[in-house]
Amino acid sequence: MIALAALVPFAVQANTVLNFVVFALIIALAAQGWNLLGGLAGQFSFGHAAFFGTGAYGAALLQARYGVNAWAAFALGIALAAAVGWIIGFLSFRSGLRGSYFALVTLAFAEVFRILANASSFTGGAAGTLVKLDVRPENFQFASRGAFVWIAVALVGFVLLMTIAISRSRFGAWLTAVRENEDAARALGVDTLSVKLKAITLSAAITGAAGALYVQYYLYLDAGIAYGAWISVEALIAPIVGGIGTAFGPVLGAIALHVFGEFAKAVAGGIPGIDLVLYGLLLVAAIAFAPDGLMGLLKRLVRRKAQETP
Repeated sequence: MIALAALVPFAVQANTVLNFVVFALIIALAAQGWNLLGGLAGQFSFGHAAFFGTGAYGAALLQARYGVNAWAAFALGIALAAAVGWIIGFLSFRSGLRGSYFALVTLAFAEVFRILANASSFTGGAAGTLVKLDVRPENFQFASRGAFVWIAVALVGFVLLMTIAISRSRFGAWLTAVRENEDAARALGVDTLSVKLKAITLSAAITGAAGALYVQYYLYLDAGIAYGAWISVEALIAPIVGGIGTAFGPVLGAIALHVFGEFAKAVAGGIPGIDLVLYGLLLVAAIAFAPDGLMGLLKRLVRRKAQETP
């Protein structure tokens, strides 16, 4: 699947298609970050925009205000998002917050960050922040959108392989134990606070990478884009539709959501918000008829086909 996605720029030259692929992969990357915390560790978050926006603003402001090289700013933006994830996790998990309480706390942090970014002159306020156009590879800007497709594919592929490795490791077993029964895991000797802090830090770093890539691709950012509820919602819905807790589910869910969203816009483009209506319908359908997501549905179809084959 990664190889096929990497071949897209060779097969298609239309900017509209390449824009769609890059954006879908950015959402897939953010969804993979959410899935590591919400799917594998069972700590549902409603505020992953806090990590997406921190990574995006970190990369943008380091370039725009301090002249830091774009590649270095990209890495530092990811590190800043990871640090914010650790801080939010420490404050929340050390206080014993879990379930809906933790979800609401993450939502509150994201909203506070949005208000602060919108009001601060340092971030450009409501006008936002522009990254200087300087189309050079050493400046992380390319004349062809295909280069960004390859970078996005590489990031998604790396996180995909990392998720598979984690799920098969001792750390993955600890995450599963925390997800299924945190009290029992603690009684068996699992350091649940450490495990959850590592999970939220990794999750924030991955989501921050999505934000940093977004700002590097579009070269513009404001508080509504960076810390808006839209990214928290999409990062949450994609794993649920694709298959929560699975490695490939967030990628499949993100692609499916945006394919159906673009189809709905093409068929009924005159209706405002039709793509959001479709997202809601897909979420309801997934929970009602495919609680394991599209990945679970595909696995059941494959097993049924194998049983029918003589």
